[in-house]
Amino acid sequence: MIIIGAGPGLGSSLAKKFAKEGHHVFAVRRERHSQELNSLCDEIKDNGGLATAIPADARDEEQVKNLFSEVSKSGSIDCVVFNIGANVFFSIEETTSRVFRKVWEMATFAGFLVGREAAKHLKDKGTIIFTGATASKRGGAGFAAFSSAKFGLRAVAQSLARELGPKGIHVVHTIIDGAIDHPWIKENFPDIYKLKEVDGILNPDHIAEAYYNLHLQEKTAWTHELDLRPYMEKF
Repeated sequence: MIIIGAGPGLGSSLAKKFAKEGHHVFAVRRERHSQELNSLCDEIKDNGGLATAIPADARDEEQVKNLFSEVSKSGSIDCVVFNIGANVFFSIEETTSRVFRKVWEMATFAGFLVGREAAKHLKDKGTIIFTGATASKRGGAGFAAFSSAKFGLRAVAQSLARELGPKGIHVVHTIIDGAIDHPWIKENFPDIYKLKEVDGILNPDHIAEAYYNLHLQEKTAWTHELDLRPYMEKF
């Protein structure tokens, strides 16, 4: 299985969960994160799992094509998780065209590229999971770039589900409605991160459990969209 965006937090938890269940995990992040990516895969292998680090930029079409071609040489692909966050916060006056375009490339365009290549390689069986956010459903103040990109990713996921579902490929879009236990949240939203002490933010290991269960679903009862939030989160 392939995880695009195997960073700290949910990405790492997903890699460890699927490896624990016997999957050979191909963990993907950009080249500048190679050291952390290798450390994650080494930890999985030290615990008896199978993991391969592949540095790649999901915004680059040729790199995405090469990624899937390389992984397919090791056997069939049964699950692909697109887990790139792309979360930024800027007032509309401070949102530059470069920021807006970059966030769209990370969340929407990259999601399209990964979804397209996954469809080619999964053929008629497997799971594609796209990680969404609260911003997938509503645009918040300061999140014009992020919300529009996540809206777009949700649309990509819906289109793929309608096209690929009848062929036997399970396409899922998750809405992670709340803060995840992640270094970025700890650094940028310390007051929210304090809620961890009372289970008020999402535990990435528990999200990973939900993702794995989605992958196991029988085609007679598929979930397309699943929202996950801590018990105290408003919605």
